[in-house]
Amino acid sequence: MLERELVSTPQEEAQDRFTRSRLLFGDHWTFLQSKRVLIFGVGGVGGFALDGLYRCGVTNLTIVDKDRFDITNQNRQIGAESIGEIKVKVLEKLYPGIVGIEARLDELWLESFIAQNPSSSSKQFCGYDYVIDAIDDIPAKILLAKACASMPYGRYICSTGSAKKFDPSHIKVASIWKSYGDRFARKLRDGLKKAGFKGDYKVIFSPEPPKCKGLGSFSAVTASFGLQIASEVARDIIKES
Repeated sequence: MLERELVSTPQEEAQDRFTRSRLLFGDHWTFLQSKRVLIFGVGGVGGFALDGLYRCGVTNLTIVDKDRFDITNQNRQIGAESIGEIKVKVLEKLYPGIVGIEARLDELWLESFIAQNPSSSSKQFCGYDYVIDAIDDIPAKILLAKACASMPYGRYICSTGSAKKFDPSHIKVASIWKSYGDRFARKLRDGLKKAGFKGDYKVIFSPEPPKCKGLGSFSAVTASFGLQIASEVARDIIKES
């Protein structure tokens, strides 16, 4: 009888899908729900960042991706059973209320998006409080970093190379300029320097040595990258509240 009482959920709490989130976040939970988050790339990393944020209560989410699911996505991506279907459309069905934008992030599209969504605050990008970069194209990542350069540290957060690795315990969080042991991050840093980028932002990276030559991937690592991003965003929101 005593054991049952210890593990039961308090009866005064509303029993819905956010019950456990409210128990954890307490008075911060309402503030968590008020934030707008924009995610670029919803593959093996971005899809789990989306999942972690959506489940805890950050439901004002917009996702941007150009791809359709293919059979090789099934080892690591949420929604990949829908082979041939547009990723953002599939995820809109799985996560009701989010907004999906099917688009390739390039200079022309980014300029148009910024023009159509002017920021109401210097802390925001196009009206969004947080921007997550989970794309794997370095020129696009540089464009986005430059566009988000005025955001406070931690509001723009970027994933580097999560492929070719086995062990999620190697995952680190640091400034882009302090990332190390990651060939993808090094190429990104070099590209930022050539583009004259002087800002700073948070990255998720892993110095674990690559375990294969091709783009082999393991969901325990790619998903952990995404969930770490979700945690960074949620904890930053709580710190601000």
